[in-house]
Amino acid sequence: MGTLDGHHVLVTGGGTGIGAAIARCLSGQGAKLSIAGRRLEPLQALARELPNTTAIAADITSDADCKAMAAAAHAAHGPIDILIANAGAAESAPFAKTSLAQWQRMLDINLTGAFLTAQAVIGDVTRVDNAPNQTQRRIIFVASVAGLKGFGYVAPYVAAKHGVVGLARALAAEYARHPITVNAVCPGFVDTPLLDASLQTIIGKTGRDREQALADLTRGNPQGRVIMPDEVAETVLWLCSPGAASITGQAIAIAGGEV
Repeated sequence: MGTLDGHHVLVTGGGTGIGAAIARCLSGQGAKLSIAGRRLEPLQALARELPNTTAIAADITSDADCKAMAAAAHAAHGPIDILIANAGAAESAPFAKTSLAQWQRMLDINLTGAFLTAQAVIGDVTRVDNAPNQTQRRIIFVASVAGLKGFGYVAPYVAAKHGVVGLARALAAEYARHPITVNAVCPGFVDTPLLDASLQTIIGKTGRDREQALADLTRGNPQGRVIMPDEVAETVLWLCSPGAASITGQAIAIAGGEV
């Protein structure tokens, strides 16, 4: 038996990258999955691979979409026990050239999206019933090491991810007496399509080759490497386990000692 048998998990940004790795990991432990994102095709492709998995198209910057997403997940697998709020995006620009539209976009996707997602499912994950899995109710935000330290040229992203860490801590305090824990995981640079996009930006702006660009990104990691999506997924799995029942309000860096 898996450690998540009978649990219903909603993963946003679940079609690719970290979200897909988390979905595969939790599915392997018996979870019923609802995976959501803006692009339905990769979600459906992953859902075909995994048992008891439903794909849901949703834009997490829309309150209506988040409510509809929660309703669709509930209809597919019953009440939600665990939320993995993973959806996010990153853009870069010098601060002086950062537009208000770019600032707002990064806040909308990374911070407001996390807020709307959590608010849409809070009734489910804090419910009190006689379910045997009541002690494993969780909200886990996928933030970033950028939520724990500053980086140049990504001020809106850094501000938003700091906000996500603050949101996790606020909810952990507010719901400490409820059957739920709330935490954030904060990966460093992870081997995902988002990393590839960052590398292409560096290559285009500096003329460096891919190896040199990757060295620039990993210079802050004492281990000198990028993080693999499965490492993030395994940390999320641990936070979902019974052994993590007293871990709440934490921001856990998965960054090779960077912070």
